[in-house]
Amino acid sequence: MRADKIWQVSEINSALRELIENSLLPLWAEAEVGTLNIHQSGHVYMTLKDARSQLRAVFFNGAAQARRLHLKVGDRVEVFGQLTVYEVRGEYQLSVRQIRPLGLGELQRRFEELKRKLDAEGLFDPARKKTIPLLPETIALVTSPDGAAVRDFLQIIERRFPNIHLQIYPSPVQGAGAERRLAAGIEFFNRAGRADVIVITRGGGSMEDLWPFNEEILARAVAASRIPVISAVGHEIDFTICDFVADLRVPTPSAAAELVVGRREEFEQHLKRCNKDLRGALQFRLQNVKNRLQLAAASHVFREPIHLVRQKQQYLDELLKTAAFALERNRRDKEQRCRLLASQLEALGPHNVLKRGFAILRDAETGRNITDHRQPSGKELQAAVRTGTMTVTVN
Repeated sequence: MRADKIWQVSEINSALRELIENSLLPLWAEAEVGTLNIHQSGHVYMTLKDARSQLRAVFFNGAAQARRLHLKVGDRVEVFGQLTVYEVRGEYQLSVRQIRPLGLGELQRRFEELKRKLDAEGLFDPARKKTIPLLPETIALVTSPDGAAVRDFLQIIERRFPNIHLQIYPSPVQGAGAERRLAAGIEFFNRAGRADVIVITRGGGSMEDLWPFNEEILARAVAASRIPVISAVGHEIDFTICDFVADLRVPTPSAAAELVVGRREEFEQHLKRCNKDLRGALQFRLQNVKNRLQLAAASHVFREPIHLVRQKQQYLDELLKTAAFALERNRRDKEQRCRLLASQLEALGPHNVLKRGFAILRDAETGRNITDHRQPSGKELQAAVRTGTMTVTVN
């Protein structure tokens, strides 16, 4: 007869934990926050409940997200996690991995849908992004005049470059219709044309708070802006459609102010470096010219300048001599050519032909040469021979 196994309590709780964790997949749950304790360790302990039941939950290292969501008792939330057992107390609980306000899933779906649509149209293309001016004269700010974002922005501008002109278009930054007012601000500054850069900004908040910056009407207004647009919405971990469309996205309003005007000290240091480089370049150029001048002054030409003149005179004499020789040779060639042509003409002349026994007949009346034997009988002709001329009669 075998003895029954005696279980320890911890063994039972451990077995239950393995059974629950291996039997159920991670799941989404909808609930209301019943109790909430954000521990100094960074973990969040809470109770999730509905109309009939409640469930303990723990969100390890979730304090930052809970604070960002402004989580409080009574909030309706959607949580994603794994059911497990806290063996020390024998209590089952939900180990939360993600938490979001109720309905955020639908907002996330709309966000991704619009993001894909605008990306396909090329509104996120880096090639269409405009360059942010290094130091604008006029900054246009589209935001709520009562928010902390505008105060932080103004403080940084005042501290660094108080002479920069700042224009503010007041607009709500959350709630129904805020996206239209924000878009109207972008369009206003484009019509006025007096701003060098537009900063659209607000502080952090939940996804619902930031939702106007995810609306299509604002995204298209930012994309159509002829003036460069900087998007400084929420905190560093927050991303909106406006961020993707803008020419530049910065994580916070303060970062936008720091970037758009830079640091006075950095500009001053840059100017000092440029001044130093310029002075060095001028000194180098001046020393180079001095060296060339000293080298030239030490040359034979500058010590005895008449030597250069005499060299040119000698060169000119050589040119004149060469030219005279060429002219004389050309004259002799022409004379020889003329004598050759004269001898050829003389050999072909009629006088030399008569010396060989030939005669030239001419009409006695007209003096024209006779080239046709058909002449009338009794016609008198003149015959030229070597020794003279005689008269002959055609028979």
